[in-house]
Amino acid sequence: MNPFWTTRRTRLFLVVVNLPIAVAPPVFTLVGTPQTPPTPYPVLIPVALGLLLAGLQLRHSMAAARGERPEGWQWTLGAMAVLAYLPLVWFGRPWLDAQVLLAASALMVVPRRCAVPVAAVPLVVTAISSAWQSEPLDDVVQFVFVVLSGVLLSIIAVALYGAARLVRLVEELQVARMELGELAAERERLRLSRDLHDLLGQSLFAVSLKGDLAIRLLRHEPGKAKAEIESLVVVAQEALRGVREVTRDEHVASLPKETEGAVALLEAAGIGVRLDLDLPAPHELPDRVHATLAWALREGVTNILRHSQATGCEITGGTRNGKYALEIVNDGADGEIGEGSGLAGLSDRVVALSGSAVVEHTGDGRFRLSVEIPQEAT
Repeated sequence: MNPFWTTRRTRLFLVVVNLPIAVAPPVFTLVGTPQTPPTPYPVLIPVALGLLLAGLQLRHSMAAARGERPEGWQWTLGAMAVLAYLPLVWFGRPWLDAQVLLAASALMVVPRRCAVPVAAVPLVVTAISSAWQSEPLDDVVQFVFVVLSGVLLSIIAVALYGAARLVRLVEELQVARMELGELAAERERLRLSRDLHDLLGQSLFAVSLKGDLAIRLLRHEPGKAKAEIESLVVVAQEALRGVREVTRDEHVASLPKETEGAVALLEAAGIGVRLDLDLPAPHELPDRVHATLAWALREGVTNILRHSQATGCEITGGTRNGKYALEIVNDGADGEIGEGSGLAGLSDRVVALSGSAVVEHTGDGRFRLSVEIPQEAT
């Protein structure tokens, strides 16, 4: 769908807002007012002057809507001053309203520290001139008339300036909206990348491990080979189901299921496992904490299988110091373990819960992954 606030509509909006104010001086000059007769000069003169004034005003408005000052703005603002004041010699009071355009342009193009004083000059002149040329009234009424005229003209000038600023703000909002859309798409891409990495890393390794084992058993122990192949099919089907859930953002990792699968994989790879998990039941854990601990277990085991020559692994978990803790230690770390997007994605998950993830070599050939999440995390 095309955005409503297009460049073409922006220009049309500024024309519609400025046009009634721009045509007022030529119209009043041509048709007259209750206090002044129509001008005796040719129609073309006030019309041409009014068009020039309107064109310069729109030039300033368009530039302000883009957040910039037009080139040579000092000259165009000066030309507007000439067009606003010089015709007063011939047209008189009907041309006074042209100064409102001058004030609005001053707010748009004059540097901010000077804009208000410069814009105030034509507004004050217009208000005083209107009062001066009106029928004589007592001092109080005259003063009130001048003040109200100045306020009304100021409102019109500020409205013209505000229209240009409004267009600018709407365009900035559109840009921000596009950037937010791109950011949301990038976040979703990163989520898919992270979840697929975490999900498929272990599943594909399990498929490879069981396939190799089945090939070795096929000749001498076909019964066991068949069982491994059947188990391989189950793992592949679960991975496929997990991919579908991840793409719909419906996949929820289960700590008991991940624990069972981790032990089975590690033992199948010939790695001894010591398990000591004393965490609350899944339904007693906040959903995000439960899922993050499950992902941590999956990622830790995947790293052991892919990046180490471990013969033993310890998986412990519990609560301590007001935190949920999970620790995975193995005895076969090499120099590359702990690198890559998997542990980085896990760290992002943990940090999002105000927790911490520590990945380190212990110095004695052991590798430790430790995750701690505050119990108040949700």
